[in-house]
Amino acid sequence: MRRHFIDLLTVISNHFDLCLTARHLAIYLLDLLMDHYDMTVEQLHVISFVCLLLASKFEEKEDKVPKLEHLNNLAYMCNVNVVLNKRDLFTMETLLLKSFDWNICLPTPAHYIDYYLYASIGEYDLHNGWPITSLTKIKALLEKYVYYFLDLSMQDHSFLHFRPSLIAAACVCTSRMCMQISPAWTMQLELLTCYSWEHLAQCIEMMLIYYENDLKEASNIKQATIQHHEQEAVGNLSYQATTQVLFQQSSYYPLAWHSATVSQFQSPMQDLCSAYRDSLQAHRPSSLLAAGADSSLHSYAALQASLQPSAQTLPIQAPVAVQVALGTEPRHCISTAYGSSYFSGHHSYAAGCFDG
Repeated sequence: MRRHFIDLLTVISNHFDLCLTARHLAIYLLDLLMDHYDMTVEQLHVISFVCLLLASKFEEKEDKVPKLEHLNNLAYMCNVNVVLNKRDLFTMETLLLKSFDWNICLPTPAHYIDYYLYASIGEYDLHNGWPITSLTKIKALLEKYVYYFLDLSMQDHSFLHFRPSLIAAACVCTSRMCMQISPAWTMQLELLTCYSWEHLAQCIEMMLIYYENDLKEASNIKQATIQHHEQEAVGNLSYQATTQVLFQQSSYYPLAWHSATVSQFQSPMQDLCSAYRDSLQAHRPSSLLAAGADSSLHSYAALQASLQPSAQTLPIQAPVAVQVALGTEPRHCISTAYGSSYFSGHHSYAAGCFDG
């Protein structure tokens, strides 16, 4: 039940806004007592409250020490069936102090972490292979990682096999690895903590395992949430689509509205007719060119008149649904040369045959 009591002490310390060292000291005192004594669950609840009171009296100011009535109210809110009174509380505090020989000045990882954070980021460190432009922002983000791993070290009793100073140093090194700060462990940090990479490797490996498990759990929760929202969105879209199909107005306009678009094809069509006329005249005898000038113009006018009705408005009642498919077939282009280019003096650009 260690994890249950750690969560309980964490909730209570956060409720009373106690410092980090008070919470770590309370958990450390509880661990020492649980290692040396056999206690019932009810006794463990009382002892956990007493450990938190002793730690807060030692680490915090007097006005921040939790009051007895506040502890009872919070215990009731946390579904803890324990009611403390002053006599039992005083007796239990005395027993705990005697068991520790009245010495509760015990170091925890939280007592080292602020000292190590001063050298957590160096001037010559690299972030993602690049020099750090803002040491203040990187250090603020690194502190969040460090405090996360510091809380993580309290969750598993396996970390009790390491020294508190080593756990604090491993929190800094693991945070630098997660943020991709290189090198992961500098000579300055090694001189400050008196721990090399070989000393920290086992503790760092344990922290990274728990970190990856937390990431997987968070990813699963996020994916489940996204799937839930997607299902709701699909339901809403299907309802909206049904409503839109039943009640939507026509999105097509009369053909007269497209007259400007159709007129854009008249000028290229005339150019095509002119080229066709010139090709016919090139194959005719020269004697017929002069005599047949009027007839060729007449034939061109006839040809233009025969092609012109395709661009006229059809006698169809509006609205009319017209669908034009563009770009479905390859478009033949003519290579047009321009006189200047960035790479050379002559560069070919692709221009369409019927581009104006």
